[in-house]
Amino acid sequence: MMTDHLSCLGRYRGIHPALDTAIRWLEENDPAQLPNGRTEIDGQRVFINVMDAALRPAEGAEFEYHRLYADLQIDLTGSEYWAWTTRAEATGPFDETADCGFAAGPEESSGLLGEGRFALFLPGEYHKPSCISPVSDALRKAVVKIRMGD
Repeated sequence: MMTDHLSCLGRYRGIHPALDTAIRWLEENDPAQLPNGRTEIDGQRVFINVMDAALRPAEGAEFEYHRLYADLQIDLTGSEYWAWTTRAEATGPFDETADCGFAAGPEESSGLLGEGRFALFLPGEYHKPSCISPVSDALRKAVVKIRMGD
């Protein structure tokens, strides 16, 4: 898990070629200008889902995790609370088609997005995005999906 300001995103070049593709695209384009829905950047390797979302209470919300894709979460309007943990247990079967599973566990780290900040959750990392923040209960966000697994 990494979190930083979008102006510093270039520092993370070299971690993975698909992440480099996402960084290059974000440096040259504004995801806030995209319509809601999916926009492909590099086919199935890198794409962006833009959405308007009602935020959920963090208390009792499950963590999600992916095996193939990293999530680069960017709030376009509003702000969201997120949490992360290394100690979670799956609460159901993993959906291979959606590359998504859910788990429960204690929060080990957390923060707020918005105001130009991003969070990058790597494959296998338990993360709880889209939670109510002190200033927002809804937002518009972009999730850059970056295929890092085989």
